[in-house]
Amino acid sequence: MRTAFLLATTLVATALLTITAAQTTKLRIEVRNLEDKPIDRASVIVRFEGRSITKLGGKKLKTSWEMKTNQEGVVSIPPLPQGLIQVQVIAKGYQTYGEKIEVNEEEKTIAVQLKPPQSQYSAHQ
Repeated sequence: MRTAFLLATTLVATALLTITAAQTTKLRIEVRNLEDKPIDRASVIVRFEGRSITKLGGKKLKTSWEMKTNQEGVVSIPPLPQGLIQVQVIAKGYQTYGEKIEVNEEEKTIAVQLKPPQSQYSAHQ
């Protein structure tokens, strides 16, 4: 009887880990300018905003990342929970980019094209 209980417990734990692994996304963000040139050292902030996250095996899933792009303008985010995420990109000399994106596949690449700053406008003349 004890062997059956241990086997059942092991099967449930394995099933939960499989479900959790299947519900994450490896995210790659590519940052370029309007001339399609990579922007290195751009700050990329990703925050998970989707459905609730549970603790499994005492390990809490990370829900926020802040990284800088490499020389190719790329940043790779470790597996994150699937659902709604907020992506923000900040680079000197460019307009800030921000967007909410739904992720629900195992791997996703997001292409971000940054624009130069707009000229200043005043309502008072």
